[in-house]
Amino acid sequence: MNIVKNEQEILEAFRKNPDMMAILTIIRNLCLKDSWLAAGSVRNFIWNLLSDKSPFDCETDVDVIFFDPDVSYEETLAIESKLREDVPQYQWELKNQVYMHQHSPHTAPYTSSRDAMSKYPEQCTALGLRLNEESALELFNPYGLEDILNFQVRPTPHFLENQDRMELYRTRLSKKNWQDKWKNLILKNT
Repeated sequence: MNIVKNEQEILEAFRKNPDMMAILTIIRNLCLKDSWLAAGSVRNFIWNLLSDKSPFDCETDVDVIFFDPDVSYEETLAIESKLREDVPQYQWELKNQVYMHQHSPHTAPYTSSRDAMSKYPEQCTALGLRLNEESALELFNPYGLEDILNFQVRPTPHFLENQDRMELYRTRLSKKNWQDKWKNLILKNT
């Protein structure tokens, strides 16, 4: 069984995976401001690794986020379309976080990609990974690794503080069917 216990071991697992390193290199080479591989792309890799499954799952969306007020929604769609055309073996999803607060009820505009990730619905999803210019991996995980390493799903503080967001959180959990794939997940509604 693959046991990763800390950030360094997680980063090493990502570094050893050719698909993840290819994706992270592509994202870096896009030169988008404040860009990250985020959310399910990172979470699912870790859960798969901990579950003795192939860590990289080609069916998982490749969630690329960035933060740039100078890039329009239409330009973002064009970049995503080119990614899908140029590198079709991955399921690209590209989102400019400047606009994404609109999908979270009663949420002020985000100020950065890190701000956006910290306000994702689940703590285990609120994380990002990137390859910097020096080819070092950076992991952003504002709530630590406890939830992801222990297969716990619980809301972020941002979602806990608002009933409408909590309703969205519960709806997400019911639609995701994560327990079908990872049997030992513990889902928490509060």
